Amino acid sequence: MIDHVNQLGAEAARLGPLPVGTDVAVWALDTRLAVIGGRKADGAEALLDTGERERAARLLRDSHRRSYLASHLGLRLLLGGYLGLAPQEVVLVRETCPCCGGPHGRPAVAGGALHFSLSHSDDVAYFAFAGVPVGVDVEAVPGAEAVEDVLSTLHPAETAELTALAGADRAAGMARVWSRKEACLKATGTGLAQGLVEPYVGSADAPAPVPGWSLRDLSAPAGYAAALALLDA
Repeated sequence: MIDHVNQLGAEAARLGPLPVGTDVAVWALDTRLAVIGGRKADGAEALLDTGERERAARLLRDSHRRSYLASHLGLRLLLGGYLGLAPQEVVLVRETCPCCGGPHGRPAVAGGALHFSLSHSDDVAYFAFAGVPVGVDVEAVPGAEAVEDVLSTLHPAETAELTALAGADRAAGMARVWSRKEACLKATGTGLAQGLVEPYVGSADAPAPVPGWSLRDLSAPAGYAAALALLDA
């Protein structure tokens, strides 16, 4: 587990230098904040692009919409800070999908000056920025029913490991597996298109090695698990 997770709060973020190479910066956000990075959360829509506003409008639950808007406001504030741009000036695009070649791969900044990844779960959002492909994921510890729904879709070794656990230990293990796996899938840009079997990430306290990637657990609030995947140099 690594603990250098910066907190994006109500004040403007104090950013370090633009991450280059395998340097990585990770930030976390409580999406319930009324002010984020010096900006009112209620005004987030004005700083987002058309696609982001349309996706937010399609969310039926107020809590989901609030979390989406807050996390994307945070993303634009951080990206803009690193790139020397106003948040509304950051142009977001999609890379080519590695599975089908379509225009729906990893989210990216136009021009490719910085790689980033965003994840949000319930009231928490995580952001990662690096000079190489990166994926970050945060997951709330799931309930027993959600664990059972996903258990058989994982790598057989992960299914066996989790089945051997009981109650809260199984739920916490599932959160670790899910956050690690999602971090890897976001970093590669494949998403869930090829299922959840690969890569094998394990459910133990430390993640299993993933060839070509540095996979690490991140410190997270109680009731959550978080992980980071970074392309090896």
